[in-house]
Amino acid sequence: MHHFLNAFKIAWCSLGVNKARTFLTILGIVIGITSIIIVYSAGEGIRGLMLGQIESFGTNIIQTEVKVPSAKSSSQGGGHSGVQITTLKLKDVEDLKNISNVQNGYGAVMDQEQVAYGGEVKKVFALGVNASYINIDSSEIASGRFYSESEDKSLAQVVVLGYKINKDLFGDSDSLGKFVTLRKGKYQVIGVMKEKGKVMVMDFDNFVYLPIRTLQKKITGMDHLMYMVHELKDSTKANNTADEARLILRQNHDISNPDKDDFRVVTMSDMMETLDTIMGALTILLLAIVIISLIVGGVGILNVMYVVVSERTSEIGLRKAVGAGYREIMWQFLVEAIVITLLGGIVGVVLGVIASWLIAWGARIYGLDWVFIVPVKAYVVALGFSLLFGIFFGIQPARKAAKMDPIVALRKE
Repeated sequence: MHHFLNAFKIAWCSLGVNKARTFLTILGIVIGITSIIIVYSAGEGIRGLMLGQIESFGTNIIQTEVKVPSAKSSSQGGGHSGVQITTLKLKDVEDLKNISNVQNGYGAVMDQEQVAYGGEVKKVFALGVNASYINIDSSEIASGRFYSESEDKSLAQVVVLGYKINKDLFGDSDSLGKFVTLRKGKYQVIGVMKEKGKVMVMDFDNFVYLPIRTLQKKITGMDHLMYMVHELKDSTKANNTADEARLILRQNHDISNPDKDDFRVVTMSDMMETLDTIMGALTILLLAIVIISLIVGGVGILNVMYVVVSERTSEIGLRKAVGAGYREIMWQFLVEAIVITLLGGIVGVVLGVIASWLIAWGARIYGLDWVFIVPVKAYVVALGFSLLFGIFFGIQPARKAAKMDPIVALRKE
């Protein structure tokens, strides 16, 4: 311990002698470590953001979406590769509601439409959903009401407006009871949604909500669904419920081979796993890029340490002449390299935390629900790399110094 403290004092003094060189040496490490902190913090922020988006669909749900059977194409989703899947129907929604662990469910169809009121015409997404949507989704009504099951079944021409589209068409005046035009039909506004913001890439405040059968029969002329969501009584049994749902859907769609499924049933835990896999891969990729910048910084330290050793050859000779051994000289120069990288590491961590906080602050101003977190592993990885790089790039110059012959070293003067 005494050796180490002594070496630390000498290292600290020698760093202070050439401040400009010390600053330039640690700069590469500072940039790399700052980047590590930002990568981890931004990763957590994005994960939290995505998690919030997933949870906005409800936390105890299973979702069924259409997919192109793997035999036809590896693409997924309703309209990819020119193949449109039209097998998901309202009957499927009702049949899945009969599963013992299913509490409720709704089907959904989406279409891009123009909605008009007075002289205002706006492009919107029309979302046709069952009346049960409002009880399952996290969306809430601000004024008026959502339509009922009987209005859906009777193809009522009623509409619920998203927060933004309501403001665009009606400004501050009351829209309830007024009629808007959709595909030449008049639809009565019966409710306005609370502000929700963007979910994934969808701006729900710019949506208009219609009874699903009204949208299917009176606007799009299609009788299939894009996706459906079912609420569970017990979310711990989600996987079993999803298996039951798959069996019912295969029966309904006359599918005997699971490889030919034209649907995909996804649980919340599936969504979380996918999210974690994506975020994990992204973090590793970004860290790989950051490590390259750290290696560049490390090579800088290696060069500087070689210069320092050759500059202080006579000092090394003198110390050896008065009894300093291989170990002491080795420690002195190795500690110097470690001090440089740890100093860079500490400055990098501080700057990284400040930069991460600013990113989170900027994201919140932009309207994103971004939480500022720097996970403990970020500090461990950052300072661990600092220490590792100090040892890795300092050991060779330190060995060179420790192996010097004192007589040759003293002659250099």
